[in-house]
Amino acid sequence: MSRGTERLRIAVVGDTLLDVDVSGTSERLSPDAPVPVVDVRTDDRRAGGAGLVATMLAHDGHDVTLVTVLSDDARAAEIRDLLPDVTVVAGPSGVPTPVKTRVRVVDHALVRIDEGCGTPPVPETTDAMSAALGDVDAVVVADYGRGVAAAPSLREAIGRAAERLPVVWDPHPKGAEPVPGIAVATPNAAEAKGFTGLSGQGVPFATEAAEALLERWHVDAVAVTLGDRGALVADGRTGNRFVPAPSVTAGDPCGAGDRLAASVAVALAAGADVTEAVTAGVTAASEYLAAGGVGALFADDGPAPVRVPGADRDAMRIVHDVRSAGGTVVATGGCFDLLHAGHARTLSAARALGDCLVVCLNSDASVRALKGPDRPIMSQEDRVELLLALDCVDAVVVFDEHTPDEALRRFRPDVWAKGGDYTASELPETATLAEWGGRVVTVPFHPGRSTTRLAAALEHVG
Repeated sequence: MSRGTERLRIAVVGDTLLDVDVSGTSERLSPDAPVPVVDVRTDDRRAGGAGLVATMLAHDGHDVTLVTVLSDDARAAEIRDLLPDVTVVAGPSGVPTPVKTRVRVVDHALVRIDEGCGTPPVPETTDAMSAALGDVDAVVVADYGRGVAAAPSLREAIGRAAERLPVVWDPHPKGAEPVPGIAVATPNAAEAKGFTGLSGQGVPFATEAAEALLERWHVDAVAVTLGDRGALVADGRTGNRFVPAPSVTAGDPCGAGDRLAASVAVALAAGADVTEAVTAGVTAASEYLAAGGVGALFADDGPAPVRVPGADRDAMRIVHDVRSAGGTVVATGGCFDLLHAGHARTLSAARALGDCLVVCLNSDASVRALKGPDRPIMSQEDRVELLLALDCVDAVVVFDEHTPDEALRRFRPDVWAKGGDYTASELPETATLAEWGGRVVTVPFHPGRSTTRLAAALEHVG
């Protein structure tokens, strides 16, 4: 089992869609209009909405029943085919299957096309749908605002289930309120603002919103998720707890909330308390994003989507946003083993040269090759985390080679900045930057501060 300690029986209740990811490359504009032409490399399809939650849990090794409504069209048949390891108990939706198509270039979302994604009437549910909740260990309600979670008979069945087993409710802005008595509801910050009308941000806002929703919904606990910061849990019995998220390099956020809700349900069914379960959910969502998100989840099901290496995702997104706004992209590089004041000053000076700073960081293997078998002193994961903690650093790209030339070619900075103990002509990156017209600039060097001296001093103290 990849998550949890045993094989569990889990029912997922909610709206199911067909998700399509079209991914490719773009190197030219259309002659008909100033829009990019996408050369399609992959066309990946999967069950979305509650279907994605069911898929995640089935991949984890659990026995999963999806309680939903489906159309009688060809796309609904495709959804069933995409769920071979899930028991589907479906009533009639009465409307065409909704389809969401995302078009991506490398890891950048270009456009999303929605078909049939309006809000339909609350569907009629069947006795079989309600009965499917009778013999399971946990229930996840994945409400995508299309009426399944609002169906009266199904809500009654969920309420009965909540009396004897954990029910996790992932709400939707256009969906129904959670059934009273469930174990935990998991709105994100934007949803919590919509539900409460409260303003603010961060943990103070999440605390106020979670307490308000706890009283309004009459549920056992509310966990307001805060993206890469973590979640704030308000529990009527034990009070409020903040659950921080691990620091990861994240890419496509699609499905992160589903991953969290599914993992919370598994942890509760395995005997965890609410705070422990939300901690497990936050960790699982972070790991899911760090692994590549929904693309990695389906990597074994067909050709992998076109994407850049994981460490580049934040850099590529930031670089694209800065360039779109007409800004200047700056990069610098080094080992940054034992980060010291000289590093901080050099990085701050480099950031002042433009509108974002990407640090190209030597991997552990690269540092060993350059500095010897006793280096680095700190792992690349720790070095990445420390660099990102500096306000002047916007993203970090890790590279394995002696020089960062290949990494630089992936995002093509406008400026390459190095400490003034070098001259531009000495730097191998000068020729690389010249390939696209980039410039090499030196920034102030601060003598007397070096990692080598600090390492020697530490060794002497030891």
